[in-house]
Amino acid sequence: MKKIDVLVIGSGVAGLTLAIKFAERHPDKKIVVLTKTNKEESNTRYAQGGVAAVWDFETDSFDKHIADTLDAGDGLCDEEAVNIVVKEGPTRVKELIEWGTRFDKDTTAYDLGREGGHSENRVLHYKDLTGWEIQRALNEKAKTYPNLAYFDHYFAIDLITQHHLGRQVTRLSPGVQCFGAYVLNTRNKEIETFIAKVTVVATGGAGQVYKTTTNPSIATGDGMAMAYRAMARMENMEFVQFHPTSLFNPAIENPAFLVSEAVRGFGAIIKTPEGKEFMQKYDPRKSLAPRDIVARAIDNEMKMKGQDFMALDCTHLDKEAFIAHFPTIYNKCKSLGIDVMKDLVPVVPAAHYICGGIKTDKVGRSSVQNLYACGECSCTGLHGANRLASNSLLEGLVFAERAAEDIGKRIDSIEFQENIPKWDATGTTDPKELVLITQSIKELKEIMSSYVGIVRTSVRMSRAFDRLHLLYEETEKIYSTTTISPQLCELRNLITIAYLITKSAAMRKESRGLHYTTDYLKKHPFLEMTLM
Repeated sequence: MKKIDVLVIGSGVAGLTLAIKFAERHPDKKIVVLTKTNKEESNTRYAQGGVAAVWDFETDSFDKHIADTLDAGDGLCDEEAVNIVVKEGPTRVKELIEWGTRFDKDTTAYDLGREGGHSENRVLHYKDLTGWEIQRALNEKAKTYPNLAYFDHYFAIDLITQHHLGRQVTRLSPGVQCFGAYVLNTRNKEIETFIAKVTVVATGGAGQVYKTTTNPSIATGDGMAMAYRAMARMENMEFVQFHPTSLFNPAIENPAFLVSEAVRGFGAIIKTPEGKEFMQKYDPRKSLAPRDIVARAIDNEMKMKGQDFMALDCTHLDKEAFIAHFPTIYNKCKSLGIDVMKDLVPVVPAAHYICGGIKTDKVGRSSVQNLYACGECSCTGLHGANRLASNSLLEGLVFAERAAEDIGKRIDSIEFQENIPKWDATGTTDPKELVLITQSIKELKEIMSSYVGIVRTSVRMSRAFDRLHLLYEETEKIYSTTTISPQLCELRNLITIAYLITKSAAMRKESRGLHYTTDYLKKHPFLEMTLM
């Protein structure tokens, strides 16, 4: 049993930034960061494009960035949250630079990129490895604080609430509190109890609920599922963003390789495999339209033509400049026999980002007392029905600062909950075969990809509910009799996320943003798409 002031579950940009800020301001307090693999692995690491922030005030403005964000969010953004993130964002990015993050420069000024949905060039980047560079800088900075400890290969199983003290807790129960978490040490297979005054969920996304995703294998929605079981309020789970351009590879990769939106911002054009443009049919912004529009357009063209992929044309771009900006993408394509300067790059949409999550207020507090959330697992109201490209890293930075500040004000008034029982594994045994778990994960991905993907219908979602219920019953039976393992917990969490996405989607009786259902077609100003 470990007693700490602040427990942070997740080591991406949101979790680490919060940990660093709190550790710096409160050297007498102990803060622990848990990561289920190693500290280098997170969703942040895979962010290619960059971080969007108003930087050049001669051509750009807060009003323009706010307007772009609201437009992408399709009427569901919380305008206060948008104002907070856009206006506080540049200061947070400057702090990243002070901490050692390197962004590309064009001579002396920063080389600002542009991505879909942005009206100006405002995306700071480090080649096509921005997330990797930010993660590197944060890891180095975190090492400098003696009161900040990393625990890697620790898998959080459940948040501790009054439920674990023998009290019945429902979604209507007032005053639900979080006291820490039960955590599996995956090295020695022991379940440890972390008691904390404040617990922060910063576990990233849930892309692994789909068959094709740009998210790493760790993105199984653990934090969101734990918070839901702890009776935290969830919001906007139906809005799953599919990135329009993951690299099509017949030898299926997990995760799918992302061809950054910045490539289109650089001038690449979406075409059919035969080389014909089609985005003009769907939006006047063509290849630089917001992601939901581009993803649906590609999906529609694939279905109408019966093709496995569409294409990205980079052949007209300057080779030297392309390689300088996108060395990883260039080399990945080359490894598959694709010369981006001569060949069209095959692309398909892939699950990329979830706009919903644990509902928080403007300082990161969830509806459960002493439980905070930030980063992709949270729902601050910034993204609404669709995330504007490169706003995610910015959101993580801004709300990490706000949460760290709020926790600092409250930490001395919070008492430890002392009488937490140890995890009870009585009656469980090691699994006789893992195929029951691995096969269920495959089935889950197929269900969600087929029935609750880019385009939805009430019939598809009803079928998804039926299949998910069966998986849920089978998995709970295994969970009640089997020794805890990361694979079993991830399956359980993925089923919870799939249920929340499907339930939220079924409840929304309209097409809006990333939720597109043929039962409620939304008229497009230029063309009413006939979607299969």
